[in-house]
Amino acid sequence: MMRMPLGEYRKKRRFTKTPEPKGSPAVRRKSAGNLFVVQKHRATALHYDFRLEANGVLVSWAVPKGPSLDPSQKRLAMAVEDHPLDYARFEGTIPQGEYGGGTVMVWDIGTYDLEDDEDFATAYKKGRLTFTLHGKKLKGRWSLVHTGGTRQWLLFKRTDRYASKDVDITVDKPRSVLTRRLLATIAREGGGDVEKAASGDPH
Repeated sequence: MMRMPLGEYRKKRRFTKTPEPKGSPAVRRKSAGNLFVVQKHRATALHYDFRLEANGVLVSWAVPKGPSLDPSQKRLAMAVEDHPLDYARFEGTIPQGEYGGGTVMVWDIGTYDLEDDEDFATAYKKGRLTFTLHGKKLKGRWSLVHTGGTRQWLLFKRTDRYASKDVDITVDKPRSVLTRRLLATIAREGGGDVEKAASGDPH
């Protein structure tokens, strides 16, 4: 199971067109090494990008249905290219026609602690990451488990005091943790497709 380098991220983007960050070595030096971020992204379809810092990049998965606090809800998580650390606070509009064109929100951010004594690379290679999230919305124990091919994983909540079968966290807490904006507002202020972005907001 091969990991994609940051070069894959840069190859897919035209930085003369998109406001996304190229990646700064200074950010790598400042980081404590255990950042996580979840970005709500209304591109062709709405999904949530789940990212864990490891080895100087954000290792990333696209989660079509978003995270669930219900441990019985195992959500498909497709591994995508690593992102630079300064992407963690990227919120705005990627122009239509560019890779990932649409509206991006920082839906949650915080730190994580990897369980067990293995390092991230070893656990990733084995296809099982269990960690504790310390976010503004997502807290407690979670797992990512590789299920097939090079890209298919499952993201799910572990049973603890933060688990809930009664709360849809994506509907209950739809706003940016950085700016309190909804997707439609981010699109409007960034010159994006407001109607398309609004379809990702709760109604």
